[in-house]
Amino acid sequence: MASLNFKGKSIIRNYHFAVKYHELIPDKEKSLTARVSLNDNLIIHGDNLKALKALLPTYAGKIKCIYIDPPYNTGNQTWIYNDNINSPMMQEWLGKEVDREDLTRHDKWLCMMMPRLKLLRDLLHIDEGIIFVSIDDNELANLKLLMDELFGSENWFATLTRRAMHTVRNSSKDFNLNTDYILVYAKNKLWHGLEKSRYIRVPMDKTGSYPYDDNDGKGPYKLDPISARNYYTPYEHIFNNGVKWSAPAGSYPRYAEDTLTEMEVDNEIVFSGKEPKAKRYLWEVQEGRPPDSLLLPEDVGFNSTGTTLLRTILGGGKFPQPKPVELISYIFNMIRDKNAIILDSFAGSGTTAHAVLDLNKEDGGNRKFILVECEDYADSITAERVRRVIQGVPNAKDEKLKNGLGGSFSYFELGNPIEVESILEGEKLPRYMDLARYVFYTATGDEFIPEKVDEARHFIGESKEYEVYLFYKPDIAYLKATALTLDSAKELGAYNGKKKLVFAPTKYLDLADGELLAKHGIKGLEYCQLPFEIYRLKE
Repeated sequence: MASLNFKGKSIIRNYHFAVKYHELIPDKEKSLTARVSLNDNLIIHGDNLKALKALLPTYAGKIKCIYIDPPYNTGNQTWIYNDNINSPMMQEWLGKEVDREDLTRHDKWLCMMMPRLKLLRDLLHIDEGIIFVSIDDNELANLKLLMDELFGSENWFATLTRRAMHTVRNSSKDFNLNTDYILVYAKNKLWHGLEKSRYIRVPMDKTGSYPYDDNDGKGPYKLDPISARNYYTPYEHIFNNGVKWSAPAGSYPRYAEDTLTEMEVDNEIVFSGKEPKAKRYLWEVQEGRPPDSLLLPEDVGFNSTGTTLLRTILGGGKFPQPKPVELISYIFNMIRDKNAIILDSFAGSGTTAHAVLDLNKEDGGNRKFILVECEDYADSITAERVRRVIQGVPNAKDEKLKNGLGGSFSYFELGNPIEVESILEGEKLPRYMDLARYVFYTATGDEFIPEKVDEARHFIGESKEYEVYLFYKPDIAYLKATALTLDSAKELGAYNGKKKLVFAPTKYLDLADGELLAKHGIKGLEYCQLPFEIYRLKE
């Protein structure tokens, strides 16, 4: 396999491991929900590399679909390299605009993308995860090699081609470059190939091709011949009504004889015309057809389509070249799971959220979106678009959009990092409430309510499934001496239908000893070491 080399690769290769976990701080005022929760639709404002790392404890291996639209690195629109890596070369790059005259712009772009793609890969569902990445000619070749390396060339599905602009640039010196691309990779293509339901499909309406319905609960069906060109060894079959049947000359039985008998018993054989026919039900057919790699404008729109729609929602001049919602909806329609979690870590104008809400409104699905946007317009453009789409856009031509698509979202700001080094050294230990907030979110994904904290009982809150406890003080001596023991477990109180999840530096209690636990009335107790093993006891 061809390999890709670029400046900084050896430095950046494992940088995603060094990125610190950060808190995700809820902002109730900017949210549109009754209760802020990490289990809601999410809009996160902050650096996407740090935000992706912060999402890992809650969402690792759970994301069914990722769509990202990173900077195309055209040189016409500058971007800034912001990953603060301890390397002289990258410190020189830090905070500087990357423009067309920058001779290392491709290296910088690849250094920006590599750790983000690695974290995105970790967030993808191990079997069903699929990632779509928009790009144009400037970085297509580099991105393909990079994704082959990170996801495996065997997991490449396709490179989709789209005509992005319908106008002709007379100023072009040679070719009029008006296309862009979407690279499609699976986390595990082998699973997709073996799974009969075929995950990637383009839905199409087949109801007109299934004109019959016996109103027996089996749904619409059509009539198919019970013979075919090349299936089973020829045989003669006598139906219960005395009809003798064998496949016509030049053809063979479509079904094994035992199957044909079962179909007759189940009333799935119809006697009409020259030979009996089989009922073929709509529900038996795989939904949709394999998508084409050439995306047609009538299906996915142009960039100008996205601009016009965004102007309708927010007014003019808000965001350059937003993707059309038709394109993103078309992509998400390929994902058959109507409960899929969909992530976009370059959220921009919020088209991904719009598409998810639109699809849910259309087919009654319960898809969920997670958006990450680093720029200051995360609230004024990204989230504001989603608010208006949910509540309704009065001047919209589309009736659904005019009346509002419904839904909710929770808005989060990226908070401070949990500094492993300072904790191990006993410096700048986080306050009890700060750590309580973090571990509670990590464990439950629900809103942390400070008023419910009872530090004396170690109680920090409860979710639908858990009561959560935290044994902690910002004191290194306490951390060295404290553990979950039989006595401290008994003090948590009797089982009340919810599991008790205990965070502590360590434990001196065998939770696998069911006899001991039962003897002392302990039930439903689970233990977690304080986050990411940062509180290991030190001499």
